[in-house]
Amino acid sequence: MKKLLTSMAMQAVISFGAVHAQQSDWKIVEGKIVTPWAEKVNAATPHPEYPRPQLVREKWANLNGLWNYAIIAKSSSDTKPAAFQGRILVPFAVESALSGVGKTVGKDSVLWYQKTLTLSSKLKNQNILLHFGAVDWECDVFVNGKKAGSHKGGYDGFSIDITSFLVKGEKQDLAVRVWDPSSDGPQPRGKQIKNPNSIWYTPVTGIWQTVWLETVPTTYIAATKNTPDIDKESVTIKSVVKNSLAGDVVKVTALDGASVITEKEVSPEEDAVLDIKTPKLWSPDTPHLYDLKITLIRKGKVVDEVKSYFAMRKISMKPDQNGIQRMLLNNKFVFQYGPLDQGWWPDGLYTAPTDEALKFDIVKTKEMGFNMIRKHVKVEPATWYRYCDQLGMLVWQDMPSGDLGNRWEPNPGITGNETDRDRTPESENIYKTEWKAIMDATYNFPCIVVWVPFNEAWGQFKTEEITNWTMNYDPSRLVNSASGGNFLPVGHIMDLHHYPAPVMPRPDLFGAKQVIVLGEFGGLGLPVDKHTWQQKDNWGYQSFKSKEELYKKYESFINSFEPLIKRGLSAAVYTQTTDVEVEINGLMTYDRKVIKMPEAKLKEIHSKLYNTAWGNVNP
Repeated sequence: MKKLLTSMAMQAVISFGAVHAQQSDWKIVEGKIVTPWAEKVNAATPHPEYPRPQLVREKWANLNGLWNYAIIAKSSSDTKPAAFQGRILVPFAVESALSGVGKTVGKDSVLWYQKTLTLSSKLKNQNILLHFGAVDWECDVFVNGKKAGSHKGGYDGFSIDITSFLVKGEKQDLAVRVWDPSSDGPQPRGKQIKNPNSIWYTPVTGIWQTVWLETVPTTYIAATKNTPDIDKESVTIKSVVKNSLAGDVVKVTALDGASVITEKEVSPEEDAVLDIKTPKLWSPDTPHLYDLKITLIRKGKVVDEVKSYFAMRKISMKPDQNGIQRMLLNNKFVFQYGPLDQGWWPDGLYTAPTDEALKFDIVKTKEMGFNMIRKHVKVEPATWYRYCDQLGMLVWQDMPSGDLGNRWEPNPGITGNETDRDRTPESENIYKTEWKAIMDATYNFPCIVVWVPFNEAWGQFKTEEITNWTMNYDPSRLVNSASGGNFLPVGHIMDLHHYPAPVMPRPDLFGAKQVIVLGEFGGLGLPVDKHTWQQKDNWGYQSFKSKEELYKKYESFINSFEPLIKRGLSAAVYTQTTDVEVEINGLMTYDRKVIKMPEAKLKEIHSKLYNTAWGNVNP
């Protein structure tokens, strides 16, 4: 069985023939700038990496590659099209250049995918799970002509057990129907808009993360929830076991490298609390990760086994010597400073061309001397968070915004004066369902230290209810209720946006109860010829003509931080990691081919921001 499934994974159980045949069926859509990794995309095996690093199982098969596609009128979309219009490269959205299609869908049409799977008839006594990393937005899945499942949500993965839908023989028909209203609907969509302009970008429709198969036994480990406690020197592992039987045992083993630290056996319903004596704490300077092995045992025999990992780290808040709340990492003040990272690509839109490209932005951010990333109104594939865990990058995770409409008025030092948006029950339910799913999916990644339910006033609604729910659902992290939004005295953080120069909310008004942060500033622009999305009419908060002028202004901003940090500022976010479409205010160009300010010089001037004495907190 293992040999069979390894073969399946290598060949990706696709029916379109040899690699050269697939590559000849696909080419990148021309007309836009591309990243250096575009030429490395292999149409036979795009994004071949294992997609779920927090729950690793050996028996799996990658379904990325060329699928058939058709865009048809929504009114006539109840059944799979009789004929398809061409090939699309999964997992790249249909609007992207790397999809090989480059077409817009819109609210009045639907996108159909089709692929023939080749599954060996020897697969017996195993359940087959079909996984989608992300599909934007509403998705129906059909296996051999029968509807196997549905999902709504563009940023959270989902799985379907397709075992009962398989037919005799090796050939199985898989079809996927997607509808995405983009900015015409109330669903979370981040920066997508049907008419891209200014700070709003190209729509992303359909599959944009890895699709894959997995075989599991009837009783299997479906998920884990890993919660560290550095004060008690322990980690709690909660396992979710499907179809467990009386007498089943879950054995949880913690390892440091190849060395077993401790292990414990519990029932499937019990939490395993493991003692981690004198733990090696995770931080940007020392991103130490411990490995986990979770084994399901029945009558002395192994039924299922998965691998995971965890880190011993703590995020919290506490007043400093002046009574101002400070953001603490592992019980010590660490000023958090990083870029606004939108995760867009000129060739792949929401999807990085390759895994190497996905990691590149994090590596460069680290080399520039940042210790934090604010992941802005987007959720990344699980492998992105794994790299942040490995490299030591703190992450503030935004909820993708949607159902926009209420105004935002920046008022430094005072609360906002705009009311929450009045959203329909359907819109509220869509938001709440997806926010919970995103938190569940990313809970185990230690890099995430702050949840951000709202950005500015973009669709902001029932702020107190949403913030309090988020705080209660995950008490292990801090909650920034509305980054730069309509401010209410709720949540752990008071977050101001101010362009271009750095300022801070008044600590005398807010600092006794909330951590003070500057959630966005900067936006200094520099268009680089031949590396822009379009030749003219590009946009930045303040534009410069040379790298030298840009750096001089940026350095002046960094030099102004010391008094702000001493007064109570705990974190700041600079806009932004890369240019995005017509925005040219990135530290790098959109194609990642030009870095506008030298990494070494940035790291040098950033290093002085991390003087912990500026926010000294009494033990």
